[in-house]
Amino acid sequence: MKEQIRNTLQVSASLTDWLSQDETYLEKVREAVWMITRCYEHGGKILLCGNGGSAADAQHLAAELSGKFYFDRPPLNAEALHCNTSYVTAVANDYSFNVIYERMVQATGNRNDVLIAFSTSGTSNNIINALQVAKKTKMHTIGLTGKSGGKMTPLCDIIINVPSDDTPRIQEAHILTGHIICEWVERTLFGNE
Repeated sequence: MKEQIRNTLQVSASLTDWLSQDETYLEKVREAVWMITRCYEHGGKILLCGNGGSAADAQHLAAELSGKFYFDRPPLNAEALHCNTSYVTAVANDYSFNVIYERMVQATGNRNDVLIAFSTSGTSNNIINALQVAKKTKMHTIGLTGKSGGKMTPLCDIIINVPSDDTPRIQEAHILTGHIICEWVERTLFGNE
């Protein structure tokens, strides 16, 4: 078992090492930081969505932005769209699980806000529907996904692909990417660059 654990750690580390050398990835992360920073500078907000572990990642990053990351500073407006369980279960029951995020984007998204969507496959129907509504609303869109990008790619202003088909490794890279974005948004907005 120790060798399998070592192998998992090595696969994860080599994926992180690959990302650190990939100029396209680095540029997309930089662009995401600037997009989010501009949104906040103009009084906007960040909405985040995902399913399962990706929902947990969305909620985690919303907390980092609205609470704090490295240092005390004013809170930033960020909300993971699944946190109201009464809303999620009512809409899933009365309509469909496929529209839970779409309806919340319709209700709360404004022009120039940012929707950050997580999907390791890039094909989750509720994520695709939310991105479509965000585009119609003239929101900016950032997608974090796996190797192919799936159906998310044409719906995202910035698509951050992790070059893997292994869901746990993709999610590990997503939370690392999210942490990098939160760090640099915080530094850029609050002067600790």
